[in-house]
Amino acid sequence: MTASQYRKKPVVIEAVQYLGYDTNGEECELFIGDSFESHIPTQDKIEIRTLEGPITASKGDWIIKGVQGEFYPCKPDIFEATYEAVP
Repeated sequence: MTASQYRKKPVVIEAVQYLGYDTNGEECELFIGDSFESHIPTQDKIEIRTLEGPITASKGDWIIKGVQGEFYPCKPDIFEATYEAVP
């Protein structure tokens, strides 16, 4: 069997960039809602409950709400290569 090529379906997602707890931590907590796990103050990170278990979002990461309402962090370079703003 040989590999085939596939294109990602165009889908609109919601996302917020985590800029640090003192900057927009409360906004991120509200966005994540029940999926917010905890804040790690010494490293300025937050933990998000995901389908795979808790995952840490670092300062600068994007927090994405997926198509099934799930949340997960995404590194800025991957976010910029994958998504563009909706006008």
